Amino acid sequence: MALTPERIYGDLLDIYRKVDAGERLSYEDGVRLYETPNLTAVGQMANIVRERRHGARTYFVRNQHINYTNICNKFCKFCSFYAKKGGPAPYQMSIETVRERLEWHREANLTEIHMVGGINPRLPYQYYLDLVRVVKETLPGVHVKAFTAVEIVEIARQGKVTVEQALADLIEAGLDSLPGGGIEILSDRVHAELFGKKLNGEEWKNVARAASKLGLKQYATMLYGHIETHEERVHHLVQLRELQDETQNFLTMTPLCFHPEATELEHIAKPTGDTDLRNIAVSRLMLDNFEHIKSFWIMNTVPVTQMALWYGADDADGTVHEYEITYREGEFGNKSQALTRDNMIKMIEEVHRIPVERDSLYNEIVRDEAVKPSRTLKPIQLIG
Repeated sequence: MALTPERIYGDLLDIYRKVDAGERLSYEDGVRLYETPNLTAVGQMANIVRERRHGARTYFVRNQHINYTNICNKFCKFCSFYAKKGGPAPYQMSIETVRERLEWHREANLTEIHMVGGINPRLPYQYYLDLVRVVKETLPGVHVKAFTAVEIVEIARQGKVTVEQALADLIEAGLDSLPGGGIEILSDRVHAELFGKKLNGEEWKNVARAASKLGLKQYATMLYGHIETHEERVHHLVQLRELQDETQNFLTMTPLCFHPEATELEHIAKPTGDTDLRNIAVSRLMLDNFEHIKSFWIMNTVPVTQMALWYGADDADGTVHEYEITYREGEFGNKSQALTRDNMIKMIEEVHRIPVERDSLYNEIVRDEAVKPSRTLKPIQLIG
């Protein structure tokens, strides 16, 4: 019996017809996509959109993360990163320490430095400008993606300047784009319950608007898998879509799965493959004005990211040297979380996608480097 659209999509056939026609999905459509047991149909529709935009091409970047301090006064219930009694010891990197960290990976030919940290009220305005400058001095030509909206507001407070002026000063120092994060999910209810000391949704949007006026490209995220409802997830995506309609400034959306270990929400179940793939697929389907959807393998795992490349994701992130925010020693079997360029290529090619190295703005990078056998990871096994 032929696999007709009626058989594949069942009661989602009306949504499929919208997707096939390139029509915008409604809030109600998004809720149905979260609630249907037919994950395969959701993934197939997301793959239609993904291949319509990018074919089999899958992007990755050579990047390093710098988490410059874990001292934070926001005390978010979902966070295992900030320094607290019985938890991680407090630290604050000096500018020279940051320089040393950058030197560690000079031979990796990095193109992006992703730099975020806690909200440490003792750090002066000049420190943040110097953070950006030391990256540019140490690795000339590298793209600096740094500071969530929450950090930008703190930086402005420290400098006694407006958000717009703080952004302008950071751009002059060498800032190239803003990462996602800082709002987690655009829900007043969840904000009050889990991260009430951080920016609310409208404050977060205002930072994004200020960045867009200065031409500063941005990334978007959604933290899922904690106390949010399906409706709140869809509302988050719709608000991002509306903000992108307004600013046209976001490059990528990255759904981020919540890991409850060592947080105040440790009683919550760990993320599942279904949850990860569904959030990637629904993000691809709802965000028709976002060019790229990323699967962050550090949080989703390599095998789920491989599957995600058939569920709407066209970006597998990158080498991710030094990521510490959701890392807990021993969780990955060793201290190293980084993938090499060769690992990234193999991960993508194993699931019959075409790896494309990119810069932070999605320009293709072509290098004269042969793929070498991996010396850091065991061969990647695709689940299923």
